[in-house]
Amino acid sequence: METKKTKAEKAYNRTLLWRFLRGSKLFFVISMIAAAIAALADLVTPQIVRVAVDNALGGKEANLPAFAMRMVERAGGFRYLGEHIWIFALAILAVAAVKVIAQYAFRVYNTKGAEKLTKTMRDALFGHIEHLPYAWHAKHRTGDIIQRCTSDIQTFKGFISEQLTSIFRIVILLALSIGFMLSMNWKLTLIALIPVPYIILRSLYFHRRIGSAFLACDENEGKLSAMAQENLTGVRVVRAFGREKYERDRFETQNEYYTSLWMKLARPMSQFWSVGDVLSGLQILLIVVFGSVLCIRGEMTAGEYIAFLSYGGIMIWPIRMLGRIIAEMSKAGVSMGRIAYIMKAEEEREQGKALKAPMDGDICFDHVSFRYDGGREVLQDVCCTIPAGTTLGILGGTGSGKSTLMLLLDKLYDLPEGGGRITIGGTDIRDIETAHLRRNIGMVLQEPYLFSRTIAENIAITDGDMSRERIRDAARAACLDDTVQSFAKGYDTFVGERGVTLSGGQKQRAAIARTLTQNTPILIFDDSLSAVDTETDAKIRAALEARFGSASIILISHRITTLSKADQIIVLDRGRIVEQGTHETLKNAGGVYQQICQIQSASNEEVSA
Repeated sequence: METKKTKAEKAYNRTLLWRFLRGSKLFFVISMIAAAIAALADLVTPQIVRVAVDNALGGKEANLPAFAMRMVERAGGFRYLGEHIWIFALAILAVAAVKVIAQYAFRVYNTKGAEKLTKTMRDALFGHIEHLPYAWHAKHRTGDIIQRCTSDIQTFKGFISEQLTSIFRIVILLALSIGFMLSMNWKLTLIALIPVPYIILRSLYFHRRIGSAFLACDENEGKLSAMAQENLTGVRVVRAFGREKYERDRFETQNEYYTSLWMKLARPMSQFWSVGDVLSGLQILLIVVFGSVLCIRGEMTAGEYIAFLSYGGIMIWPIRMLGRIIAEMSKAGVSMGRIAYIMKAEEEREQGKALKAPMDGDICFDHVSFRYDGGREVLQDVCCTIPAGTTLGILGGTGSGKSTLMLLLDKLYDLPEGGGRITIGGTDIRDIETAHLRRNIGMVLQEPYLFSRTIAENIAITDGDMSRERIRDAARAACLDDTVQSFAKGYDTFVGERGVTLSGGQKQRAAIARTLTQNTPILIFDDSLSAVDTETDAKIRAALEARFGSASIILISHRITTLSKADQIIVLDRGRIVEQGTHETLKNAGGVYQQICQIQSASNEEVSA
């Protein structure tokens, strides 16, 4: 008995299927009608041959429908048709022409429906993924998501367009073939149908048996895709550390396991199709043997025997296809389940009132505590106020919660109930519209992401119509303009995937320039000057101070010189604020800040010496 969860999943999948079919249903309906016409054409031809052999040539009294008898009379009667047998040949050609036109229409409209379905699925899936919370993306491999958006969609499209749309044709072929056969000889019909129940029952059993195997194959294909994607995007790291052999061996191990899963599936699939071939051959054999016996006994005419052989051959395909549809249903079901898993993931939603509140007020972290998915607390009772237009510096070791604090401010993670609150100008960010909040917060991460586009396109990514002068103005503030001008193509230089053609410092400066184009009232620099030299660091900070004197700026850094001009500095340790004050007060306070300040000062003196 199905569980409630299974029933709910199937109901959701059906709803999702109808949603995906919007825009392509008409194409599939037309293709199925065309398939039905082609099936009728297949079934009419054996009857034309039977009439020619038994009635026109054999002189047997005809037992045809009224409309068919009228057609024969208009053509001159059976004697005339027997003397002019070429008329039957023309009739067969006419039926064949109808079949060709119907098959052409089926292919055209089925292909249009399939491609429209694929586009709809990709658009819906990509659009949904774009609106999923940052926390969801952090839990899932990129390669696996890509595999669901490509391979799983193709598998499902193949099932709908190649198998499911053929059902009308299969039903018509089976129903009318059996009807014609019964009208000619019920005994031989029953004999011919002996293998059919076994084929259908065996297909159902096969469908239940291999569902989990297809799921394992699909999941491991996702792992393989993720591994390839990570290595292609991280090729510079792999080469730099000489890890080519390690990564190749790792990939080959996963690939071998993935291949072995399909090899295991090959045996039951081969058995299934081989047995199906034997049973189909047995069906034809039964018709040939028992039909011959019935003809010898006079219970069957030569024309009926020929027609029976034709219908037996016609029935092989729909019976085999019905079995294949049931088998392919397993693969399509797995793919649909993997697609539905993403579509069921809840999109990022507004928690509060969705206000478009002013963003130029004081920023207040009020007893903020946070943990990731039941782990240890990353932030513990953090209290801090950043007056509007001032600069806050944050210093702390790895894992101290610096970046988490900024992710919470940008609502990339939601503060849990009882985890305190963050306000801007007195308004809880839960009540501020998320899009409005993020438009007014410029964030530069330690590891900036650049797209596979030109430098100009990366800087102007927030505004496709941004002028070149505005782009250069932001680049000058980020101390990037002179560097870009030295490139052969200047701002039209293609940076490659993840900005691989640029150095770490150049990528950070490009990301800073991209943020500066927004002119936001809140700016966050999450250790985003770590890859630039001290002199460039000072120039960028001076440019920021001159350009954004009224903006609230948060500087996260391990470099004391970067933080020294901040209006106030906090030191985080294991999620808690352990020190707070200005550079002048903290450098003589005898705490962590003073220790780091002394270490870095000594290092700078050694370098100068």
